[in-house]
Amino acid sequence: MQSAQTVDTLNRFGHLSTPPAGPFRFIALDVETAGKSISSICQIGLCFVNDAGSMQTYSVLIDPEGPFEVFNTELHGISAETVIGAGTFPTVYASLFEVLNTHSLVQHSTFDEKAITAACARYDLPMISSHWTNSVSIARRAWPSLKGAGGHGLANLKKHLGLEFHHHDAGEDARASASVILKAEEALGTPLSYLRTNRQLNFQFGNPSER
Repeated sequence: MQSAQTVDTLNRFGHLSTPPAGPFRFIALDVETAGKSISSICQIGLCFVNDAGSMQTYSVLIDPEGPFEVFNTELHGISAETVIGAGTFPTVYASLFEVLNTHSLVQHSTFDEKAITAACARYDLPMISSHWTNSVSIARRAWPSLKGAGGHGLANLKKHLGLEFHHHDAGEDARASASVILKAEEALGTPLSYLRTNRQLNFQFGNPSER
């Protein structure tokens, strides 16, 4: 039986418990890690963005099969108790592989891609081949004046752009990264042409027998 803390952490920000049906224009991805190893992913957050700019956020806890550092737990609030009953990275990754591998992905910095790559190497899993966009680089183009004035990290962009999200939750940070892209496109006056929906894709998650 899951503890009250686990249930609260699973849905404390009202994220979707299953990924929505696609296709999407792009997916923003963020991870949280349990320890010093970048492969110790304990949460994945995804923000699915459609052509109208609508965002749907999904997050899932992961058992990192290793110890949690006090520093990490204090940062994101996830502990060994929180992930009791959660799936391991290979299980969660397998359920997300198709949708991640067929959409353009957004991350804030390059930490998330490196973490996914390291986790794949740890478990001998194939790495997704999607195109990754760094929303930090896009933010630098859109708001160059922030260089030397707090920078282009999510915390400073939150203040500068008036974003509302809870930092250091994977789902929340994924949504923030997606918001940065959309607001940057507004500031630049043009959409990023390579972030576009593949109309041939149509995903339905869940049990095939229930479709």
